[in-house]
Amino acid sequence: MVMKFFKENVWAAVAITLLRLYVGWEWMHHGWEKLTSDFDAAAFLKGAIAKPVADRATQEVLFPNYTYFIQHFALPNVKLINFMIPLGEFLIGVGLIVGGLTLTAAFFGMMLNFLFLFAGTVSVNPWLLVLGVIIFTAGANAGRFGLDGYVFPHLGKVWAKLTHRKDKTGNGGIGKALPH
Repeated sequence: MVMKFFKENVWAAVAITLLRLYVGWEWMHHGWEKLTSDFDAAAFLKGAIAKPVADRATQEVLFPNYTYFIQHFALPNVKLINFMIPLGEFLIGVGLIVGGLTLTAAFFGMMLNFLFLFAGTVSVNPWLLVLGVIIFTAGANAGRFGLDGYVFPHLGKVWAKLTHRKDKTGNGGIGKALPH
């Protein structure tokens, strides 16, 4: 019952939209800062290799596969990382702000938060991860007041015509019907 409210209610959509705007601004802002500066992830990656996340009692590395990935892929390809991280952060933010491909943006935001956490950076990552999970959990309701809410019903109608199906959902044939 609570999840139905969260995924379909218009007031829940308003709350998620406000949350989406905040999280989107955070991602876009940080991505833009990196895009317009001399961002270099090399020192961060070297630090993640030198001091990997470890158990306090045994000092055993908790994510050895991720440390291996950083050492053998990310660091040798730091130029690619220096391009992908800022661009990814910026696009995640834009997607969340305009409500376009909202769930995709939330998913990739959560993925970046996990990657940063596995590397040992706490900062705002747990906070943004929790907010990203809330946005992602709202499903289609997260993009209701954004491009998704406008584009998906039209795409659904086009798809229904192309496949000769009737759209009975009222949501462009995508997912469950959203109440109006």
